[in-house]
Amino acid sequence: MLTPKQTVDGIKSELPTLVAVAVVETETGMPLASHANIADFDIETAAAYNTEVVKSKLKAIQALKLNQTLQDILLTLTDQLHLLKLSPTGDKFIYLAVNSKDTNLAQARQIMKAHSASLN
Repeated sequence: MLTPKQTVDGIKSELPTLVAVAVVETETGMPLASHANIADFDIETAAAYNTEVVKSKLKAIQALKLNQTLQDILLTLTDQLHLLKLSPTGDKFIYLAVNSKDTNLAQARQIMKAHSASLN
């Protein structure tokens, strides 16, 4: 099992061109560890709003009585991709923002999947 900081460091080393990455507590929206390559990127605000996205999707799955587990969410912006990947227990998620021109989506998803599996 890895700590949130080890998870952030691992993703950062595999995707050095990322915009930002954080491990966020699903209940509170607080980043447990984070890193941004852009000085004015407000990771705490991003974590809080993305927590609402995760919670809304979890509520929708429950309301629709889907027998499904939320694995990840992809948000496509003009020139960025934002990925939200839940930990196996769902109590944390990894938030990753990358430039869509610099990053292969499949590669980013694989890296997130590998790191979320060992997140404690």
